[in-house]
Amino acid sequence: MASGDDGRGAGRRELLRAGAAAVVLGLAACSSGGNPRTSATSSGAASTETHAASTETHTPSASGTPTSTASPLPNPPLWQPGPGEIQPDVKRRAVELVAALGAWPPGGQGAEAARARVAALGLPPGLADQAGPLAPAAAEATLEVITAQYGGILADSASVLVVCRQWTRASDGSVAEGGTTVDVRLSRAEPRWAVTALHPGEPGPAAASPAPAVARVLAEPRIELPPAAAADLRSGAVHDSVLEAMLRLAGPYTLSVSVVRSGHPLDVFGTTRPSDHPLGRAFDVWRIDGRAVVDPATSRQLVESLMRDAAAAGSYNVGGPVAIAGVGSQFFTDDTHHDHVHVGFDS
Repeated sequence: MASGDDGRGAGRRELLRAGAAAVVLGLAACSSGGNPRTSATSSGAASTETHAASTETHTPSASGTPTSTASPLPNPPLWQPGPGEIQPDVKRRAVELVAALGAWPPGGQGAEAARARVAALGLPPGLADQAGPLAPAAAEATLEVITAQYGGILADSASVLVVCRQWTRASDGSVAEGGTTVDVRLSRAEPRWAVTALHPGEPGPAAASPAPAVARVLAEPRIELPPAAAADLRSGAVHDSVLEAMLRLAGPYTLSVSVVRSGHPLDVFGTTRPSDHPLGRAFDVWRIDGRAVVDPATSRQLVESLMRDAAAAGSYNVGGPVAIAGVGSQFFTDDTHHDHVHVGFDS
Protein backbone atom coordinates (compact mmCIF):
# COMPACT_ATOMS: atom_id res chain seq x y z
CA MET A 1 0.00 0.00 0.00
CA ALA A 2 1.41 3.41 -0.85
CA SER A 3 2.16 5.92 1.86
CA GLY A 4 -0.61 8.44 2.47
CA ASP A 5 1.30 11.59 3.41
CA ASP A 6 0.57 13.34 0.14
CA GLY A 7 0.67 17.01 -0.72
CA ARG A 8 -2.21 18.64 -2.58
CA GLY A 9 -2.11 19.77 -6.18
CA ALA A 10 0.00 18.37 -8.94
CA GLY A 11 0.94 21.94 -9.87
CA ARG A 12 3.29 22.05 -6.91
CA ARG A 13 5.49 19.35 -8.39
CA GLU A 14 7.95 21.61 -10.20
CA LEU A 15 8.18 23.86 -7.15
CA LEU A 16 8.92 20.81 -5.03
CA ARG A 17 11.60 19.54 -7.38
CA ALA A 18 13.29 22.94 -7.44
CA GLY A 19 12.98 23.71 -3.73
CA ALA A 20 13.82 20.34 -2.17
CA ALA A 21 16.93 20.21 -3.46
CA ALA A 22 33.22 -0.06 10.36
CA VAL A 23 32.50 -2.98 7.65
CA VAL A 24 33.13 -3.14 11.26
CA LEU A 25 29.83 -2.42 12.94
CA GLY A 26 31.51 -1.89 16.29
CA LEU A 27 33.19 1.14 14.73
CA ALA A 28 29.97 2.18 13.05
CA ALA A 29 28.30 2.49 16.41
CA CYS A 30 24.59 3.19 16.47
CA SER A 31 21.72 3.31 18.93
CA SER A 32 17.95 3.04 19.01
CA GLY A 33 17.59 4.71 22.37
CA GLY A 34 19.71 7.85 22.23
CA ASN A 35 18.22 11.17 23.31
CA PRO A 36 17.75 13.26 20.16
CA ARG A 37 17.42 16.40 22.26
CA THR A 38 21.18 16.53 22.69
CA SER A 39 21.36 17.53 19.03
CA ALA A 40 19.23 20.65 19.41
CA THR A 41 22.32 22.84 19.64
CA SER A 42 23.83 21.23 16.56
CA SER A 43 23.27 22.79 13.18
CA GLY A 44 22.91 19.45 11.45
CA ALA A 45 24.48 17.90 8.38
CA ALA A 46 25.16 21.02 6.40
CA SER A 47 26.61 23.15 9.20
CA THR A 48 28.20 21.45 12.18
CA GLU A 49 29.44 23.02 15.36
CA THR A 50 33.13 22.54 16.01
CA HIS A 51 34.05 22.36 19.66
CA ALA A 52 36.22 25.29 20.64
CA ALA A 53 38.58 23.16 22.70
CA SER A 54 40.56 20.37 21.10
CA THR A 55 40.11 16.96 22.64
CA GLU A 56 43.85 16.39 22.41
CA THR A 57 45.86 15.95 25.61
CA HIS A 58 49.56 15.41 26.02
CA THR A 59 51.14 12.68 28.14
CA PRO A 60 54.83 12.00 28.62
CA SER A 61 56.32 9.02 26.83
CA ALA A 62 58.88 6.67 28.35
CA SER A 63 61.60 8.96 27.04
CA GLY A 64 60.01 11.97 28.65
CA THR A 65 58.89 13.46 25.31
CA PRO A 66 55.19 14.44 25.32
CA THR A 67 53.01 12.41 22.96
CA SER A 68 49.59 13.44 21.72
CA THR A 69 46.51 11.41 22.67
CA ALA A 70 42.87 12.17 22.02
CA SER A 71 39.76 11.42 24.02
CA PRO A 72 37.67 8.77 22.31
CA LEU A 73 34.67 9.87 20.29
CA PRO A 74 31.21 8.83 21.58
CA ASN A 75 30.60 5.16 20.87
CA PRO A 76 26.87 4.38 21.18
CA PRO A 77 25.69 0.77 20.88
CA LEU A 78 24.50 -0.74 17.63
CA TRP A 79 20.92 0.07 16.62
CA GLN A 80 18.68 -2.97 16.18
CA PRO A 81 15.02 -3.22 15.13
CA GLY A 82 12.77 -4.02 18.05
CA PRO A 83 9.47 -5.85 18.40
CA GLY A 84 6.58 -4.90 16.18
CA GLU A 85 8.64 -4.19 13.07
CA ILE A 86 7.40 -5.06 9.59
CA GLN A 87 10.27 -6.57 7.59
CA PRO A 88 12.90 -5.81 10.28
CA ASP A 89 15.82 -6.98 8.14
CA VAL A 90 15.03 -4.28 5.60
CA LYS A 91 15.78 -1.68 8.25
CA ARG A 92 18.80 -3.63 9.50
CA ARG A 93 20.21 -3.70 5.96
CA ALA A 94 19.82 0.05 5.55
CA VAL A 95 21.37 0.78 8.94
CA GLU A 96 24.36 -1.46 8.23
CA LEU A 97 25.16 0.50 5.11
CA VAL A 98 24.76 3.92 6.71
CA ALA A 99 26.91 2.83 9.65
CA ALA A 100 29.63 1.57 7.30
CA LEU A 101 29.66 4.87 5.43
CA GLY A 102 29.38 7.23 8.39
CA ALA A 103 31.95 5.80 10.80
CA TRP A 104 35.61 4.89 10.46
CA PRO A 105 38.64 4.49 12.73
CA PRO A 106 41.71 6.72 12.53
CA GLY A 107 43.23 6.16 9.12
CA GLY A 108 40.00 4.77 7.67
CA GLN A 109 38.88 7.92 5.89
CA GLY A 110 38.62 8.35 2.16
CA ALA A 111 36.62 7.05 -0.77
CA GLU A 112 38.53 3.82 -1.30
CA ALA A 113 38.22 2.77 2.33
CA ALA A 114 34.49 3.55 2.21
CA ARG A 115 34.03 1.46 -0.93
CA ALA A 116 35.81 -1.44 0.76
CA ARG A 117 33.48 -1.26 3.76
CA VAL A 118 30.45 -1.26 1.48
CA ALA A 119 31.78 -4.19 -0.54
CA ALA A 120 32.29 -6.16 2.68
CA LEU A 121 28.51 -5.93 3.18
CA GLY A 122 27.96 -7.60 -0.17
CA LEU A 123 26.68 -4.35 -1.66
CA PRO A 124 27.89 -2.40 -4.72
CA PRO A 125 30.97 -0.37 -3.74
CA GLY A 126 29.72 2.53 -5.85
CA LEU A 127 27.09 3.27 -3.19
CA ALA A 128 29.91 4.93 -1.25
CA ASP A 129 29.95 7.65 -3.88
CA GLN A 130 26.42 8.64 -2.80
CA ALA A 131 27.37 9.19 0.86
CA GLY A 132 27.41 12.99 0.58
CA PRO A 133 27.41 14.58 4.06
CA LEU A 134 27.92 11.16 5.67
CA ALA A 135 31.53 11.23 4.46
CA PRO A 136 33.09 14.57 5.41
CA ALA A 137 36.84 15.07 5.26
CA ALA A 138 37.77 13.84 8.74
CA ALA A 139 40.46 11.66 10.25
CA GLU A 140 37.96 9.66 12.32
CA ALA A 141 34.20 9.41 12.73
CA THR A 142 31.58 7.62 14.81
CA LEU A 143 27.86 7.42 14.22
CA GLU A 144 24.66 6.99 16.19
CA VAL A 145 21.47 5.89 14.49
CA ILE A 146 18.75 7.55 16.54
CA THR A 147 15.99 5.66 14.75
CA ALA A 148 15.20 4.03 11.42
CA GLN A 149 11.67 4.44 10.09
CA TYR A 150 9.96 3.64 6.85
CA GLY A 151 9.59 6.27 4.20
CA GLY A 152 7.68 3.56 2.37
CA ILE A 153 7.35 -0.21 2.31
CA LEU A 154 5.81 -2.12 -0.58
CA ALA A 155 6.00 -5.74 -1.68
CA ASP A 156 9.24 -5.39 -3.62
CA SER A 157 10.67 -2.00 -2.71
CA ALA A 158 11.25 0.14 0.35
CA SER A 159 12.53 3.45 1.61
CA VAL A 160 14.16 3.48 5.06
CA LEU A 161 14.88 6.84 6.67
CA VAL A 162 17.98 6.39 8.80
CA VAL A 163 18.16 9.26 11.30
CA CYS A 164 21.77 9.87 12.37
CA ARG A 165 24.02 11.81 14.67
CA GLN A 166 27.71 11.84 13.75
CA TRP A 167 30.92 12.90 15.47
CA THR A 168 34.02 13.65 13.40
CA ARG A 169 37.61 14.42 14.40
CA ALA A 170 39.73 16.67 12.22
CA SER A 171 43.47 16.24 11.75
CA ASP A 172 44.09 18.94 14.38
CA GLY A 173 42.11 16.92 16.96
CA SER A 174 39.04 19.17 17.04
CA VAL A 175 35.66 17.41 17.16
CA ALA A 176 32.50 18.39 15.32
CA GLU A 177 29.02 17.05 16.04
CA GLY A 178 26.43 16.94 13.31
CA GLY A 179 24.37 14.41 11.46
CA THR A 180 21.93 13.83 8.67
CA THR A 181 18.94 11.69 7.74
CA VAL A 182 19.46 9.28 4.86
CA ASP A 183 16.71 7.98 2.58
CA VAL A 184 17.97 4.48 1.77
CA ARG A 185 16.22 2.81 -1.17
CA LEU A 186 16.02 -0.98 -1.30
CA SER A 187 14.58 -3.69 -3.52
CA ARG A 188 13.63 -7.25 -2.66
CA ALA A 189 16.37 -9.81 -3.28
CA GLU A 190 17.59 -13.10 -1.83
CA PRO A 191 18.97 -13.81 0.68
CA ARG A 192 18.65 -10.18 1.77
CA TRP A 193 17.17 -7.02 0.32
CA ALA A 194 19.54 -5.02 -1.88
CA VAL A 195 20.28 -1.32 -1.51
CA THR A 196 19.80 0.51 -4.77
CA ALA A 197 20.42 4.16 -3.84
CA LEU A 198 21.11 6.64 -1.06
CA HIS A 199 19.64 10.12 -0.69
CA PRO A 200 21.23 11.91 2.29
CA GLY A 201 19.39 14.97 3.50
CA GLU A 202 21.11 18.33 3.25
CA PRO A 203 19.07 20.94 5.17
CA GLY A 204 21.08 23.93 3.98
CA PRO A 205 22.32 26.96 5.90
CA ALA A 206 20.44 28.68 8.70
CA ALA A 207 18.19 31.55 7.71
CA ALA A 208 19.25 35.04 8.65
CA SER A 209 15.87 35.75 10.24
CA PRO A 210 13.99 32.56 11.18
CA ALA A 211 10.42 32.76 12.42
CA PRO A 212 10.10 33.45 16.17
CA ALA A 213 8.44 30.05 16.62
CA VAL A 214 11.67 28.34 15.49
CA ALA A 215 13.51 29.49 18.62
CA ARG A 216 10.58 28.41 20.79
CA VAL A 217 10.56 24.91 19.30
CA LEU A 218 14.34 24.54 19.59
CA ALA A 219 14.19 25.64 23.24
CA GLU A 220 11.25 23.37 24.15
CA PRO A 221 12.55 20.40 26.20
CA ARG A 222 9.47 18.32 25.35
CA ILE A 223 10.33 18.41 21.63
CA GLU A 224 13.29 16.15 20.79
CA LEU A 225 14.86 16.92 17.42
CA PRO A 226 17.65 15.03 15.63
CA PRO A 227 20.34 17.08 13.86
CA ALA A 228 18.76 17.20 10.40
CA ALA A 229 15.33 18.17 11.74
CA ALA A 230 16.82 20.93 13.91
CA ALA A 231 18.71 22.22 10.89
CA ASP A 232 15.50 22.13 8.85
CA LEU A 233 13.92 24.49 11.37
CA ARG A 234 16.92 26.81 11.33
CA SER A 235 16.82 26.93 7.54
CA GLY A 236 13.57 28.87 7.68
CA ALA A 237 11.87 26.48 5.24
CA VAL A 238 9.41 24.95 7.73
CA HIS A 239 5.86 26.35 7.77
CA ASP A 240 4.47 28.04 10.86
CA SER A 241 1.65 25.46 10.91
CA VAL A 242 4.23 22.76 11.69
CA LEU A 243 5.97 24.83 14.35
CA GLU A 244 2.75 25.81 16.09
CA ALA A 245 1.46 22.22 16.06
CA MET A 246 4.70 20.96 17.59
CA LEU A 247 4.43 23.53 20.38
CA ARG A 248 0.78 22.75 20.99
CA LEU A 249 1.38 18.98 21.15
CA ALA A 250 4.38 19.47 23.42
CA GLY A 251 1.96 20.52 26.15
CA PRO A 252 0.50 17.07 26.84
CA TYR A 253 3.28 14.98 25.25
CA THR A 254 7.02 14.64 24.89
CA LEU A 255 7.58 14.31 21.15
CA SER A 256 10.59 12.55 19.63
CA VAL A 257 10.61 13.85 16.07
CA SER A 258 12.32 11.81 13.38
CA VAL A 259 11.85 13.71 10.12
CA VAL A 260 10.71 17.18 9.11
CA ARG A 261 11.96 18.10 5.61
CA SER A 262 15.36 16.76 4.66
CA GLY A 263 15.93 13.07 4.13
CA HIS A 264 12.30 12.33 3.23
CA PRO A 265 11.30 11.13 -0.26
CA LEU A 266 10.12 13.92 -2.54
CA ASP A 267 7.03 11.94 -3.53
CA VAL A 268 4.75 9.78 -1.45
CA PHE A 269 6.52 6.46 -1.80
CA GLY A 270 5.19 4.35 -4.64
CA THR A 271 3.31 7.28 -6.21
CA THR A 272 3.96 10.45 -8.18
CA ARG A 273 2.18 12.63 -5.61
CA PRO A 274 4.43 15.20 -3.89
CA SER A 275 4.92 14.64 -0.18
CA ASP A 276 4.27 17.46 2.27
CA HIS A 277 7.61 16.85 4.02
CA PRO A 278 10.04 18.43 1.50
CA LEU A 279 7.70 21.42 1.32
CA GLY A 280 8.17 21.99 5.05
CA ARG A 281 4.55 21.13 5.83
CA ALA A 282 4.87 17.89 7.82
CA PHE A 283 6.72 16.17 10.62
CA ASP A 284 6.93 12.60 11.90
CA VAL A 285 6.97 11.41 15.52
CA TRP A 286 8.68 8.09 16.24
CA ARG A 287 8.41 8.15 20.03
CA ILE A 288 5.75 9.53 22.39
CA ASP A 289 6.59 10.14 26.05
CA GLY A 290 9.66 7.99 25.60
CA ARG A 291 7.70 5.07 24.13
CA ALA A 292 8.41 3.98 20.56
CA VAL A 293 5.34 4.05 18.32
CA VAL A 294 6.39 0.74 16.73
CA ASP A 295 6.63 -1.08 20.06
CA PRO A 296 3.54 -3.26 20.67
CA ALA A 297 3.92 -2.48 24.40
CA THR A 298 3.20 1.20 23.71
CA SER A 299 -0.42 1.97 24.50
CA ARG A 300 -2.54 2.20 21.36
CA GLN A 301 -4.67 4.64 23.33
CA LEU A 302 -1.63 6.92 23.69
CA VAL A 303 -0.93 6.76 19.95
CA GLU A 304 -4.55 7.40 19.05
CA SER A 305 -4.66 10.31 21.48
CA LEU A 306 -1.70 11.95 19.77
CA MET A 307 -3.23 11.37 16.35
CA ARG A 308 -6.52 12.96 17.39
CA ASP A 309 -4.75 15.88 19.03
CA ALA A 310 -2.66 16.40 15.90
CA ALA A 311 -5.85 16.69 13.88
CA ALA A 312 -7.22 19.15 16.43
CA ALA A 313 -4.01 21.16 15.98
CA GLY A 314 -4.86 21.65 12.30
CA SER A 315 -3.40 18.64 10.52
CA TYR A 316 -5.42 17.56 7.50
CA ASN A 317 -3.50 14.29 7.08
CA VAL A 318 -2.63 12.23 10.16
CA GLY A 319 -1.14 8.79 9.66
CA GLY A 320 -0.15 6.13 12.16
CA PRO A 321 -0.54 2.51 13.24
CA VAL A 322 -4.06 3.04 14.59
CA ALA A 323 -7.15 2.96 12.34
CA ILE A 324 -9.46 5.84 13.27
CA ALA A 325 -12.80 5.68 11.50
CA GLY A 326 -14.93 8.53 10.25
CA VAL A 327 -16.50 9.83 7.06
CA GLY A 328 -14.13 12.21 5.34
CA SER A 329 -11.59 11.39 8.02
CA GLN A 330 -8.17 12.96 7.85
CA PHE A 331 -6.75 9.83 9.50
CA PHE A 332 -5.10 6.92 7.70
CA THR A 333 -3.03 3.86 8.49
CA ASP A 334 -0.82 1.57 6.42
CA ASP A 335 2.36 -0.49 6.74
CA THR A 336 4.58 2.55 6.18
CA HIS A 337 3.09 4.29 9.21
CA HIS A 338 3.17 1.38 11.64
CA ASP A 339 6.36 2.86 13.14
CA HIS A 340 5.57 6.58 13.38
CA VAL A 341 2.84 9.20 13.43
CA HIS A 342 2.76 11.49 10.40
CA VAL A 343 1.36 15.01 10.89
CA GLY A 344 0.81 16.93 7.63
CA PHE A 345 -0.58 20.36 6.76
CA ASP A 346 -1.93 21.76 3.52
CA SER A 347 -0.74 25.29 4.23
